[in-house]
Formats: sequence, structure tokens, C-alpha cells
Amino acid sequence: MTPYPIGDMLTRIRNASAKFHSEVAMPHSKIKEAIAGILKTEGYILDYEVVSQEPQAELRLTLKYRGERTRAIRAIHEIRLVSKPSRRVFVGKDNIPRPLGGMGICIVSTSQGVMAGHEARQLGIGGEVLLEVK
Repeated sequence: MTPYPIGDMLTRIRNASAKFHSEVAMPHSKIKEAIAGILKTEGYILDYEVVSQEPQAELRLTLKYRGERTRAIRAIHEIRLVSKPSRRVFVGKDNIPRPLGGMGICIVSTSQGVMAGHEARQLGIGGEVLLEVK
């Protein structure tokens, strides 16, 4: 078992992206699937799928690049964990971060579910900032 599954997910994405892998796999959980759904909606990954297998289902992300492998540009330039088990970061509706002045996204866990920062701002709710993507 990993100490912090979301941190493990981000590390796997960073490592696979650094080596220009087309896919990355990790153990499935509902929150990881919600994060993958947001990354797909915002255009940072091509797709994701949940593969049922024993003893635990697997979440597979298809990473997104532009250009040929030798000169490829990553869709995810930087993905950073904000809230950690040792330091939780909660924000109100007016203090939701805007990475790169709105060009990046932050993912927030709210009382109404996991959503992108701009969605939480529109709904007027705050929550725990899980990660930032640039």
C-alpha cells in the first residue's frame, strides 16, 4: 500500500511523461478516477480507462503529446501536489489558486465532489486544493 495514493499517481504521471510513454497505469480509486476525468476534460490527457482485474482494478491514462517523439511537447509541463497528509491546504471560494494566471488548473476537493478550480469558483464553494497542473 502506498502512503499517499494521490502523490503516487502524480509521480507516476511525471515519470511516464518524462520518458514520453504513451500510457501509465496505477491502482484504481474513485478519487484518482475523478482526477483523471478532470485532466481529460481540461485537455491534459487523451483518455483514461478502468481495467477490472484481481485483486484490484487498474486505472490507465493515455498521455497527450504534440509533435514527433524527438521534438514532442508535453501537454502536462508540471503537475504538483499542493495538499499533503502532513499539510492540508483548504481555501475559500475567493482564494482558489489560478496557476499561470488562469492558463493552468488546480483540482479542488469540495463538498460537492472533486472539480477543477474554475468550476468551484463559479459555484461559489471552496475546499481542499489537491494539486496544480501547468
